[in-house]
Amino acid sequence: MAVKWLDAPEDHDYAAAADYLSLIGEDHAVGTTVAALRSADSTLRKAKDILRAARLDLLPATNARVKGDLSKIDSGKKLSPILLVRGDGVTGAALQIADGYHRVCASYLTDEDTDIPCRLVSWQS
Repeated sequence: MAVKWLDAPEDHDYAAAADYLSLIGEDHAVGTTVAALRSADSTLRKAKDILRAARLDLLPATNARVKGDLSKIDSGKKLSPILLVRGDGVTGAALQIADGYHRVCASYLTDEDTDIPCRLVSWQS
């Protein structure tokens, strides 16, 4: 079954992204980065490439959140696009999945070549 996507991230996704990013960034940078995510255009990236760039392991289908997203995919419900903060090839900083890690994993388990709509920005200062 093909993964279906909403046209834009849901409002609560930005709050979740801010919560996560506040663990690794300063408040000012988090605020401006989340604002940039809100206004960024969507782009498509492959599930396998997102996981690789983020240096994250694929969560199993038995993970409760992944299982929930797989159920949504099976029932034809649309998933919210992913929010990403670009890593740095010079310093070796990994891509950050600010919101949507479980959705990426569910998409990968459905088809690793799934094109995932995402908002991708660099850290803002």
